[in-house]
Formats: sequence, structure tokens, C-alpha cells
Amino acid sequence: MPKLGPAMSSATPRSGRGRRVSTSLAEINVVPLVDVMLVLLIIFMVAAPMIQRGIDVKLPQSRRATSVTGERVEVTIPDTIRQSQFVYVGKDQVPLRALQTRMQQKMEGNANKEVFLRGDSTVQYQDFMSVIDALKAAGVQNIGLVARMPSER
Repeated sequence: MPKLGPAMSSATPRSGRGRRVSTSLAEINVVPLVDVMLVLLIIFMVAAPMIQRGIDVKLPQSRRATSVTGERVEVTIPDTIRQSQFVYVGKDQVPLRALQTRMQQKMEGNANKEVFLRGDSTVQYQDFMSVIDALKAAGVQNIGLVARMPSER
């Protein structure tokens, strides 16, 4: 609220009023900004894990499946391989004919030349063997088959 000063002399045109001295608001109220930013941060922290998705594959079940930890190279065979002739290396879609060269590039710097193969449970055995042949031709020494426990979704 502006402050009023003492009354001015009668020589000014506004002789009946006092002189007004206004002060400017030099401080910005940042509390609402901080509140909004915290709410947005919480929303993004909750939503970020929901956004990340992999390729949907119905893995076959195995009672003796074990979990694998650490960095790994995954090749995923979707159920549409017969029509599309595409597989996934990580999250990258790769044509089946280019899988050998892509895996040679990935394996050239690795001392541990192993790949984990994820295949849909409806993939035909011949398609599965075609991918394994391409991986072996690329120099992959160990191929691990990824399965799920019967209790997992």
C-alpha cells in the first residue's frame, strides 16, 4: 500500500491533497512457483517409469529359469518375424538379413561374447534357428535363452 507524505504547501495546484510517495514492489513472491514446480516434479517422477516400455513378447515358461543381472545384449524375436523378417537388438528394429553385421559390430569390443535371446512363445522353430545361425555366424560364443517363471505374468 502506498504511503502518504506530509501535506504540501498551498502553492501547488493540488493544495488540498497531500503528496503521494509510492514504493515499488521489489521482491517477487516465489512460493507459488516453487509449489507448482514441486507438483510437476512429482508428476514426472511417477509418470516416467510408465512411459518406458519394451517390446511385447510372451516368453515361454520354465520352472528352472534364473534371473540374469548386469549389462547384457538382448535379441528379441517377435511373433511377427515370419511376415516382417525383423528382430530387435535391444530396442532397435533390425532386418534379419542385417542381424549378422549388426552383431559383429556390437561384439567387436566385447570380451564376453554372449547374447540373450528372447523369443515369443508362438515363434516357429525354424525362425528361431535362423536367428541363432545369424548370431553364431557373427561370432557370438554363448547364447542364453530367456524364459519366465510360471508364477510371473
